[in-house]
Amino acid sequence: MKKGIHPEYTETTITCVCGNVIPTKSTKKDIKVEICSQCHPFMTGKQKIVDTAGRVDRFIKKYAARGEGNSK
Repeated sequence: MKKGIHPEYTETTITCVCGNVIPTKSTKKDIKVEICSQCHPFMTGKQKIVDTAGRVDRFIKKYAARGEGNSK
């Protein structure tokens, strides 16, 4: 490898909003994530709706008036 062209590869931590902390190595310092392997629905078997800016609520309000029996 050529010297002076590669970024510094140091120890860092990945922190999830659920509180899980994963020590690893990376070129970035202190990575923060919303979903990790401990709280991801595929790994836990529980469904979790990630609501960004109220999109789920807007979807429910938009299609609640149509009713469940109607189909187009």
